[in-house]
Amino acid sequence: MSISMIRNPELWESGELKINWVRHHMPLLEGLDREFLDTKPFKGLKVALSVHLEAKTARLCEILAHGGAEMFITGSNPLSTQDDVAAALVHEGLNVFAVHGATPEEYESGIRRVIEAGPNIIIDDGGDLVNMIHENYPELIPGVIGGCEETTTGILRLQAMDKAGKLQFPMMLVNDAACKHFFDNRYGTGQSVWDGINRTTNLIVAGKDVVVAGYGWCGKGVAMRAKGLGARVIVTEVDPIKAMEAVMDGFRVMNMAQAAPVGDIFVTVTGCEDVITKEHFLNMKDGAICCNAGHFDCEVSVRDLKKLATGEKPARNNIQEYTLPNGRKIYIIAEGRLVNLAAGDGHPAEIMDMSFAIQALSAKYLVDNRKTLRPFDSAQGPGAMLHNVPAEIDREVALRKLADWGISIDTLTEKQKIYLYGE
Repeated sequence: MSISMIRNPELWESGELKINWVRHHMPLLEGLDREFLDTKPFKGLKVALSVHLEAKTARLCEILAHGGAEMFITGSNPLSTQDDVAAALVHEGLNVFAVHGATPEEYESGIRRVIEAGPNIIIDDGGDLVNMIHENYPELIPGVIGGCEETTTGILRLQAMDKAGKLQFPMMLVNDAACKHFFDNRYGTGQSVWDGINRTTNLIVAGKDVVVAGYGWCGKGVAMRAKGLGARVIVTEVDPIKAMEAVMDGFRVMNMAQAAPVGDIFVTVTGCEDVITKEHFLNMKDGAICCNAGHFDCEVSVRDLKKLATGEKPARNNIQEYTLPNGRKIYIIAEGRLVNLAAGDGHPAEIMDMSFAIQALSAKYLVDNRKTLRPFDSAQGPGAMLHNVPAEIDREVALRKLADWGISIDTLTEKQKIYLYGE
């Protein structure tokens, strides 16, 4: 019997349909499901998970549960939780504490409830679980074997904690795995951001000036897909190397002050705060559309826009219209929260199949190596608690994916190995 806090348990059938659909398009997780059912790698362990709660995440939760874990689940964004999916997981007997459109108090309550279960493994998306347990529940830290972090934003927070000597258990940097950021961040974000924008606005992209703030892997994907849709793409950056890369990829590069009066659609993908602020809004075109594809809702300063606006009203479902003192109108999609999840269904199932396979195998790696991963003395210096996903896990996921596609590749002969690497 699950102990849960969800919107409506009667929605489970709709959620089950969504989960069944992605199940058939996530063959890597299907294979791991069979293995975990047999081997029970998480038997007797509690897993706390805070990830965008939709069908692909539900599938990950299912296979961890089938592997023996007692699951305690919450969302990682107030607008990305799908209530029917949450209901379906509760119907399966899992513990869920998440509702769509959660107030700040409800969102924090979900984080607290999964931590108060006393987790052994943490699977985080953005760092809220890890930060909360360190700040408010230090007495539970000895029971934590370790955790996995899904996003760039979360890794930045972990690095800051570790540098300050505050991180008290090992964390797997899942986002940095090649099979995660090369594909999830670039192709997954690239497609799902435009899915969210297009379904919400019902406007054409071709012929428009699109400003992409940030040219990391996510920004590359967003810019590439915008170009494919026929947009003229402008990139803004603070990193001179990435700015050069954007130029050589064929994009115009400007600072945000220069881009503000040019852009028709603005997408922030930086992981930082105050990327678009008062000075930029005042110089934007009438009808400019702003949205965010970074983890937290602080990249597009909706706070500044609310202070500036002489009027505010809904323009369309999930789009808010703000009228500026100069009479121009600015539109914000999904309150400035993650546009691909708050205004869409997130990354395609085939992409999340790889990302969540990395998550599941990394969690298993933590359990299998619990005695060697955790340093005896956390004062060993920066990086002591941060662990890259082993190359063999990346390689295993890639080989499984290729096999699913019916693709075989060459292997090095012993002679070639000696030539490349020596005896």
